[in-house]
Amino acid sequence: MGPGAQKSSRGKYVIASIAAVVMTVALASCVVGGEEETDAATVVEDFVTALNNHDVDGAANLTSYPNAARASISQMFDGLEARSTDFDVAQVIDLGSDSGFFTLDAAWNFGEGKDWTYQSQGEVRDLSVGWRVSWDPSVIVPGLGSGRTVDYSRTDAAPPKVVDAGGTLLMNEQTINAITLDPASMPDPVDSTRRLAKVIEPVAPLVTSESMLADLAAHPGQSITAVLLRDPDYLYLESDFAIPGVVVVKTPKLIASDRRINSPLLDPLRTAWQANRDATAGWAVNLVDQNGAAVKQAGFQGPSGPDVAATMDSHTQLAAIEAVVSAGTPAAIVAIRPSDGAILAAAQNNQAIEQGPIAFTGLRPAGGALDLVRLASSMQNGVEPRAVSGEQLADTARQLGLGNGFHIPSLEQQTATFASDGSGGNESVNNIVANRTSSGAGEPQVTPFGMAMLAASIARGSAPTPMMVFGQPATADTAASALPEDVTNRLRDSMRGAGGLVGYPDLIAAGAASGDDRWFFGSRGDLAFAVFVADADGNDRAQQMTEKLFQELAKPADK
Repeated sequence: MGPGAQKSSRGKYVIASIAAVVMTVALASCVVGGEEETDAATVVEDFVTALNNHDVDGAANLTSYPNAARASISQMFDGLEARSTDFDVAQVIDLGSDSGFFTLDAAWNFGEGKDWTYQSQGEVRDLSVGWRVSWDPSVIVPGLGSGRTVDYSRTDAAPPKVVDAGGTLLMNEQTINAITLDPASMPDPVDSTRRLAKVIEPVAPLVTSESMLADLAAHPGQSITAVLLRDPDYLYLESDFAIPGVVVVKTPKLIASDRRINSPLLDPLRTAWQANRDATAGWAVNLVDQNGAAVKQAGFQGPSGPDVAATMDSHTQLAAIEAVVSAGTPAAIVAIRPSDGAILAAAQNNQAIEQGPIAFTGLRPAGGALDLVRLASSMQNGVEPRAVSGEQLADTARQLGLGNGFHIPSLEQQTATFASDGSGGNESVNNIVANRTSSGAGEPQVTPFGMAMLAASIARGSAPTPMMVFGQPATADTAASALPEDVTNRLRDSMRGAGGLVGYPDLIAAGAASGDDRWFFGSRGDLAFAVFVADADGNDRAQQMTEKLFQELAKPADK
């Protein structure tokens, strides 16, 4: 604000003393015979009002060069995308009968703690069309113009890593190279796809010329992605990608450092990692020249967030992967540590992957999988297992971690549903269906994660609080009490030696069937697990998969 000027309230000002007499005369002439006339002060106020209303055309038309002003004002708003914008007139000084000088205060807010304030200056002149702001981009942002634009951007420090339960690197941000085909620059699709298929055959043998041509035909005129390559694979093949129509798109992505590891937990871990980055992100407002060079005007560099400590145990995860691929129908394995609820592993075979993350959200008719819950409920309620009501069954299930409405940060999951409307948990007991058949509507349904929680609860004596990231335990919709000790001991006793596996004296387990689906769940030491095989080709398919899991776990962990 210039010498002698004093700002009062928004959009108001006190005329600088050096021009007080002149401006008083000018302002007095604003109304003549009841008609308002435009003057320097009014045009500046109208200009500021238009800016605050994001009225680009209105503000531009109050300048001496509307077309140029319109482009700059539009770029400013588009480049900054602020939550709020506040321009304010600081002062107007009359420099004579046909010119004046003004100062603006500007305040931009981009979120909590992200504020940018500055002061700009400009001139007004009485032209043949009336008073106008003499256009210069620096009127709205100091330094704008001469090919420079302004923008707001997020800033991030070095990306954190995701480590596993043992502190070993599990996931880190790497460059992914998308090898794409652009039909607009591919004169001979057959030749290009044949050449590309030959180049990527060592790393992607299933991507053929025929499959790429089919993909192009299914998306006419659009680019398609043939394969995604990590940097080491891409750099090895890079010189061979000079093929008409082949375009490489590089994108940073958080991926498993060990390419053998795949899990429905990886996407949720990416979500947790991104939340970590968002919480520590910085920001910057830059003036950017035509060469892309940026000069920072405001903001701060966010610190690097802490590494994400995943509960996944890499050795257990790899063992689960080796076991789950032994089935030819959709199958999943989930492992939980009963002592603290850490989710140690979650694996699915390709057939299951095609159906989505069924390990956590794939509800299936429970069938005999709830027999132990029914037994526990019968003991607590003093009735025969066959006489247990739907409400009693649901109450006992919640004590064992089923249908309790867990909310695990970043992980979408369900354990079980007992509601007749199939809403997926948190059900009203009024909706419990007391008598259900193996295929009837409203039959209880469970997920592999839910059955792993059941196994962990029996091993622990109460339902653990599940978590995917250390320090981020789940919350539950309702607090469930532990089972009486004698009930828990009865469940454990019924599971000893009943699993059909030999050579594992510390194993407590149970098998179950529901139609053609097979379940096997239990615990060994501080490891609880659930194995699920859909449309199994044998009664013992889930047991066989469990034995494979134990065989893999017995092997030395990779160093």
